Amino acid sequence: MTKDDTASSSFGGSATAARSMELLWGTKPAPSRGRKPGMTVERIVAAAVELADAEGLDGVSMRRVADRLGAGTMSLYRYVPAKAELQDLMLDSVMGDAASVVAGAGWRAALERFARASLEGYQHHPWLLRASLTRGVMGPNQAAALDAVLAAVGDLGLTSGERMAVVGLVTGYVRGVAQQLVEETQVQRRTGVSDEQFWTDFAPLLDGHLDPARYPALTQVWRDEELDWGDPFDFGLRRVLDGIEALVESRRIGS
Repeated sequence: MTKDDTASSSFGGSATAARSMELLWGTKPAPSRGRKPGMTVERIVAAAVELADAEGLDGVSMRRVADRLGAGTMSLYRYVPAKAELQDLMLDSVMGDAASVVAGAGWRAALERFARASLEGYQHHPWLLRASLTRGVMGPNQAAALDAVLAAVGDLGLTSGERMAVVGLVTGYVRGVAQQLVEETQVQRRTGVSDEQFWTDFAPLLDGHLDPARYPALTQVWRDEELDWGDPFDFGLRRVLDGIEALVESRRIGS
């Protein structure tokens, strides 16, 4: 078994958490021997992120990162013990601007900004969908993002558990939409057929099978000439925020 074989899609984990935390928080001493001039953990992580963005997480290995940096594979292990720890570092690195997005806004605007920035992050880095945000380690960028969002909802009369639940609700919604959008993009690349073209070709096939007596609601919606789906992400996000606002208002009324 190689060091890369120990990596998993869950990122972090009990076997690597201590090593990852040392690297994420800068408490691991720098290697004292055999150091390649200009080599840093930051450069290694940046090269790994570039590979993952281009080829997916499966395209990232210590050897390929080393090749991208023009270094020997073994020299990388002096900085990052294995691929599992590298993935933890990659996750935290792409969350560097999340906290600043939330700053200076009211709670609803802050959550909306955070949600949109998160969706954009998933679209730029689709491999993030393989990361566990609940069981992985937490680096400084992820901690700063969570702190900023919790602060944004800090004066709403919610308990600590409810504040965490609000964060989970928003991030869970965004992740679900991101999964769908990334899958659509991947299918389009694989088939060469756009989503719009697929539905243009498929619609007449389905229409012939829709019996108003058997599928009355579906038929009515499907044949509505004014049917407009709008932006499904925006629609869903507003309903999520409406629900949070209703909870906040109920606490104010009850206080």
